[in-house]
Amino acid sequence: MSWTLSSESLIRLTAFVAVFAVIALWQAVRPFRRQEAGQVWRWLWNLGLVAVGTLFERVLVPAGAIGAAWLAAERGWGLFNVLAVPPLMAAALSIVLLDLAIYVQHVLFHAVPVLWRLHMVHHVDLDFDVTTGLRFHPIERVLSMLSRIVAVTVIGAPATAVLAFEVILNATAMFNHGNVTLPTRFDRLLRWIVVTPDMHRVHHSASRTECNSNFGFNLPWWDRALGTYVEDPAAGQAGLTVGIGHVREPHQTLAWLLALPFSAGGGAYPFGRRQGS
Repeated sequence: MSWTLSSESLIRLTAFVAVFAVIALWQAVRPFRRQEAGQVWRWLWNLGLVAVGTLFERVLVPAGAIGAAWLAAERGWGLFNVLAVPPLMAAALSIVLLDLAIYVQHVLFHAVPVLWRLHMVHHVDLDFDVTTGLRFHPIERVLSMLSRIVAVTVIGAPATAVLAFEVILNATAMFNHGNVTLPTRFDRLLRWIVVTPDMHRVHHSASRTECNSNFGFNLPWWDRALGTYVEDPAAGQAGLTVGIGHVREPHQTLAWLLALPFSAGGGAYPFGRRQGS
């Protein structure tokens, strides 16, 4: 198992570096929006948050979702470890169901005040680029992993499908947060298959209504089916204000981001009444 865990880490790291490099180069060559904050320091703190979150995950849930898949298969737990389903079908359905679980988790992180305090670290970024897709509070990272472990166990997802899902989720999160330019017609077609930057940028709007839309990270189908899809922001893509209306801190250090959920200003959340529309 230790060799397999090492292989899983290597696959995920290789995919992360490759996708990050491609999106970073793309947004440098063809950026969609002018960046408001100083990019060097902002990237340093955002990537610092990634490092701290990864450390938390490795210490608190070292086997992660892959370990849960192995254990479920060994004990016969979960839907696809009970039903006689062809392996490829089980893998494909597992990826789709895990994506639905991530959608539900994302909605809960907006709806539950204590969870929103953690998730707002992702939303207070005053810019929107590839590093925004990676900046999550370490406690949210751990809670997200625990929820994926539960989902993997209930579904009985094969370990290979879980690894594929983790790689896809990470890659699409970087893609749909990229400050990149896509032709409008191509974007409209592509967002039937995967969440695009224009689609997800709406979710980072300072407007409460728009922030509570387009929750999908990978597949766009859940937003369309469950009534949370918004095609474009009211102000248009170019006129959209990114961030949270009541938190416009221009100097967001790593220490500030880690402390934000526990600050007095963390109580206003999108599904509540104290934040403007």
